[in-house]
Amino acid sequence: MDFSLTEDQRAIQDMARSFAEAEFMPNSARWDEEKHFPVEEMRQAAQLGFGGIYVQEEHGGSALGRLDAAIIFEELARGDVSAAAFISIHNMATWMIDRYGSNQLRAKYVPRLTTMELIASYCLTEPGSGSDAGSLRTTARLDGDHYVLNGSKAFISGAGVSDVYVCMVRTGEDGPRGVSTIVVEKGTPGLSFGANEKKMGWANQPTAIVQFDDCRVPVENRVGAEGEGFRIAMSGLDGGRLNIAACSLGGSRLAIETAKAYMETRKQFGKPLKDFQALQFKLADMQTNLEAARLMVHKGAHAMDTRDPRVTQLCAMAKRFATDACFQIADDALQLHGGYGYLKDYPLERIVRDLRVHRILEGTNEIMRVITAREMFRQ
Repeated sequence: MDFSLTEDQRAIQDMARSFAEAEFMPNSARWDEEKHFPVEEMRQAAQLGFGGIYVQEEHGGSALGRLDAAIIFEELARGDVSAAAFISIHNMATWMIDRYGSNQLRAKYVPRLTTMELIASYCLTEPGSGSDAGSLRTTARLDGDHYVLNGSKAFISGAGVSDVYVCMVRTGEDGPRGVSTIVVEKGTPGLSFGANEKKMGWANQPTAIVQFDDCRVPVENRVGAEGEGFRIAMSGLDGGRLNIAACSLGGSRLAIETAKAYMETRKQFGKPLKDFQALQFKLADMQTNLEAARLMVHKGAHAMDTRDPRVTQLCAMAKRFATDACFQIADDALQLHGGYGYLKDYPLERIVRDLRVHRILEGTNEIMRVITAREMFRQ
């Protein structure tokens, strides 16, 4: 059992860190304040291979592993949590097309997705179906060589800006077996978007309703066979959960670094904060929890890379533990700053706001517990 990174992984880590420090970190506060979606900077990340990290090389992917992806997303998120999280969603949607799409569909979209010339969104959640994703109601009725879509998707990152929407729709019976996956292009008649949601965090990426009103999509845009959509969506989420957990690692790591620097310079009662044992213990616990969270994320990534039969459970446990632990780390770092932590002069309030949603999306942490317990009783 070797916990050290390979030489290639260290090179990938250094590249992602240098990019994030140069392009994301100096702009993060401004993007948040101005609610600016950093498309150009994300395309620069794609030039380094981060637009299709675990996509096959045939259509421009980097063909890296899930552990490599976890390393990359941690570094990107240390620069900006929200931008890194969106790149992770784009990777998930791109991988679904590349993994399950026909050769024609892959050739049509994947080369431009890996460069992020086209930007992708993942559309599963609906106004009436969140955790109960299998009850989704958006329909796709077959009409000749097209599907006619009606319904809506909620909380969609990139809605209105993204070029490609990987959508889970109902083509058959009630429940998961009646779900299929279809790619819908921006500009398709009948596709529209709601107003940008006013959110607590992730301010630099748009989030809105995606609406389908008699939206006609070619049958050739279906990913996989009819009825396979729910399985495809869930396989995408195994990796998506690890990606968002890795983003939590990056945000909380910056929070710890910020708190440590503050404790070294801030004085109270005649001495630096770093000399108070109670605060030393707090920082030590934060660092310990970060290390534990990283180990769980990397184990889940290793399970994906080796096709471990426990992969779904390991990914769920890693996502639950890491996103909870990292949010608490960021909140503790803010507390260590006192009133200064509440100010936008420091990155901590932004990290807290951005990390909070990681405990909700890609399956709530309550659903992660459901998955973990379910898999326990299957063993």
